[in-house]
Amino acid sequence: MRRIGCLLSGLLFILSVTSTDGFARAGRRVCAAAPQRGVAAYSESHVQPVYQPYLTTCQGHRLCSTYRTIYRVAYRQAYRQLPQLAAPCCPGWSRTNSHALSCNRALCWVPCQNGGSCAFPGRCACLPGWTGRACQTDVDECASQSHGCGQLCINTAGSYHCACWDGFSLTADDKACQPLVPAPEPETFSQAGPPSEMKEEMKDLKSRVEALEQKLQLVLAPFHNLMPSAPEDVGADPISRLSHSLQQLDRIDSLSEQISFLEERLETCKC
Repeated sequence: MRRIGCLLSGLLFILSVTSTDGFARAGRRVCAAAPQRGVAAYSESHVQPVYQPYLTTCQGHRLCSTYRTIYRVAYRQAYRQLPQLAAPCCPGWSRTNSHALSCNRALCWVPCQNGGSCAFPGRCACLPGWTGRACQTDVDECASQSHGCGQLCINTAGSYHCACWDGFSLTADDKACQPLVPAPEPETFSQAGPPSEMKEEMKDLKSRVEALEQKLQLVLAPFHNLMPSAPEDVGADPISRLSHSLQQLDRIDSLSEQISFLEERLETCKC
């Protein structure tokens, strides 16, 4: 019984030092302040006297005018002081609405920038890529090694992207680089087109060169043999034979150049 009595005494002491205003200030980030009272207007009823004139009979049977007092219920506006139910928020905090008990909305004196939100008094929670008290500073992702770019890293406002050197292109992950595949050169000729004609022309030129070489051998034979044996279309004069031989050599050189030119075109042609 003595222990129960001590507990009851402690509870009574706590209730005696705790006012009802303390319960009204319940909530997070609510600061204690001196009790404040507000003035509230209300209507109250009261008895109002009304003086009403009326006629009556006086002495001598005369009519007299006098007044009589009647009473009626009237209403008037009165004021009374009421205790303030909501306690003030701590500096840097506010209520989300007028009915909330806790002060859960942080206040930032400098507005948050670049999509940031106020998370603590005077400090913003920033989106990735931004930093600073008001999210006003760009984060240079390329300054660290965490960007993951294979060759080049280009910093942008609030982000970054990868790039490649000349002769390389980005892969599907937009980070690694791969060599560029050279584009196929357009075919100069089709398989059934000019290459077959060029081959026929080369074959004809080669046959003509062989025929001229045979004639040249016949023309130059008198210079190797003392016995004159010349073709019918060459004169018996040695000077005429020599001149004819030189002309044949010029024709052979021209044909040889044409054959070399055609062979070069065949080598560069992709069939």
